[in-house]
Amino acid sequence: MNDRVTIDIQDGVADVRMIRVDKMNALDDAMFSALIAAGERLKTEKGVRCVVLSGEGRAFCAGLDMGNFGKMASGARKGGDGLVDTPRTESGANRAQNAAMVWRDLPVPVIAAVHGVALGGGFQVCLGADMRYVTPDVKMAVLEIKWGLVPDMAGVALLRGLVRDDVARELTYTGRIFSGEEALAMGIATRVCDDPRAEALAVAREIASKNPAAIRGDKRLMNLMADGDQAAILLAESIEQGALIGSPGNVEAVMANMEKRAPVFED
Repeated sequence: MNDRVTIDIQDGVADVRMIRVDKMNALDDAMFSALIAAGERLKTEKGVRCVVLSGEGRAFCAGLDMGNFGKMASGARKGGDGLVDTPRTESGANRAQNAAMVWRDLPVPVIAAVHGVALGGGFQVCLGADMRYVTPDVKMAVLEIKWGLVPDMAGVALLRGLVRDDVARELTYTGRIFSGEEALAMGIATRVCDDPRAEALAVAREIASKNPAAIRGDKRLMNLMADGDQAAILLAESIEQGALIGSPGNVEAVMANMEKRAPVFED
């Protein structure tokens, strides 16, 4: 994993960086494996309260490595090899989809800090995050149609709820490239900032200072919000709150506010 993705954990924040700089962090087999391994590790890593996902060098992620398209053009890769009849995660993702979905499945919030380009598969990876902080001039696209393909790394599932139906269709049918400013207007980007990683790390540290049990409950509720019906969401709110009221984290948050001091939470 270490030649594709690095993880640095400080003060409850996991700083995850794609480091295939010479290829603009393009997705080859090793990068898929590294992203999944990083996410799986962080699911159970003690002390992690928030994650920032970014790319080193000139880009967040340029998408699928060109070598994969060469195999398609030569006929070396055909059909649904490894796509349909393959093991899937609990959330229903195959291996390629899990490179994006693993961030949504993490029990803690994930902020993607996006610069340069986030195209095709790279765009879908950043969609897996809870939030996306982007530069004004970043280039983003649902680029698969350029290669005669459909988005198949959970992009359709993750775009749902972020943008209007017709906007998702236009982006997918045309493959057009759009900027960070347009991404914000469409609802894809959370913030536009000159230094997305610095801002993401600052917000991640703020999140890490909150009651970690409540933040994890928040993420479960936010994930349910996308798919659950009203009754299921209302019940889940009650269950989460019932588990928190009177718990050590709740007591510490209340006492810290009353005593006008910074809270100290146990993981």
